[in-house]
Amino acid sequence: MRVDALGQEAYDRILGLDIGDIVGVAGSIYVTQRGQLALGVVELTLLTKALRPPPDKHHGLADTGTRYRYRELDLLANEDTRDLFVKRHLIVFEIRKWLNERNFIEVETPALQSLAGGAGSRPFTTHHNALDRDLYLRISVELFLNRCIVGGMENVYDMGKVFRNEGISPKHSPEFTIIEFMCAYSDYNDVATVTEEMFRDVARTALGRTVVKRNGEDIDLAKPWKRITMRELILERFGLDFMESTREQLAELLDEPLDPAASWADVVADIYSEKIEHTINQPTHVFDFPLEPFPITKRHSQHPELAEHFDAVIGGIELVSGDTELNDPVDEWQRFVDQRKRRAVDDGDVPHPNDEEYTRALEYGYSPTAGGGMGVDRLVMILTERDTLREVIPFPIVRDLS
Repeated sequence: MRVDALGQEAYDRILGLDIGDIVGVAGSIYVTQRGQLALGVVELTLLTKALRPPPDKHHGLADTGTRYRYRELDLLANEDTRDLFVKRHLIVFEIRKWLNERNFIEVETPALQSLAGGAGSRPFTTHHNALDRDLYLRISVELFLNRCIVGGMENVYDMGKVFRNEGISPKHSPEFTIIEFMCAYSDYNDVATVTEEMFRDVARTALGRTVVKRNGEDIDLAKPWKRITMRELILERFGLDFMESTREQLAELLDEPLDPAASWADVVADIYSEKIEHTINQPTHVFDFPLEPFPITKRHSQHPELAEHFDAVIGGIELVSGDTELNDPVDEWQRFVDQRKRRAVDDGDVPHPNDEEYTRALEYGYSPTAGGGMGVDRLVMILTERDTLREVIPFPIVRDLS
């Protein structure tokens, strides 16, 4: 930049610029004697004046609390963070593309629901002033997708935010992105296969590789996943067959005393979640959970105490929860009644699922269907080899500074 080309006033403005100011320039591109591209500036306009200095790009922004709270500073200072969210975009794009290419139809289900259903989590409550009624932010989209299947749409999915009024941890966030997909004329074994193929193809197209590291091990998503039942897992780890054991016998495997209100199914689920799930590092489908926590899942064809449900696990984290859907409206109604009784004892302020509308829909005929729900943030965390959801959510919920 030369004074004679710009004029003294414009040149003085350049000298007064601060780091972070955004300018527009015009001029001619030329090559210096050293072979470098340069711009001969003849006009300069100040577009934005920065009132605060940017973070130090050389040292980066290391404090995690600041990075999550002020993500714009993290993006300014850390190229790795910008690259991470580009990868997140590619992963989400490729998931949608993968489903669309297989003739799935994306359906936008309501985020505000009269009764929160499809999962057992505590919802967030809000109030609609014009209708003068409470509504709930959705905790799942499954019931609405199933109603689309009743209406004749064979393969459907919804990707979007769900909200669960629960704790925050490296693998839990009160607001997160989920994708739920339903496949007509399928069962939970088919959904497990879809999961494997989707993960493999998305990793390959979005990241250019199928191998990721987790807990010091290479995980190859291109290889077939291990398939094992929960019964086999517990028997293998503890030498105890939960199908032949009482809740008191099973409770001896847990660290905490038996809760008097805990059912046999509760104790089995606790053994799995507390003692086994976090130890499963390589891609694994765990099949056949106790029926009680899954009121819209079909009973197991051979063991009526169990559900045709599976979890897909990598790195000790459940990534997909899949089921063969219950399509018997009479059984479904009774399951909702039983669930409502349990919730009245355990947690009276949690609304029960909208059993009347849903079971009424099933009475019109619901084809044999299976589906899966996947935490997109968890998948991004695994594929980008991060340790916490807050790393891969652009603007995670954080505590107040006060």
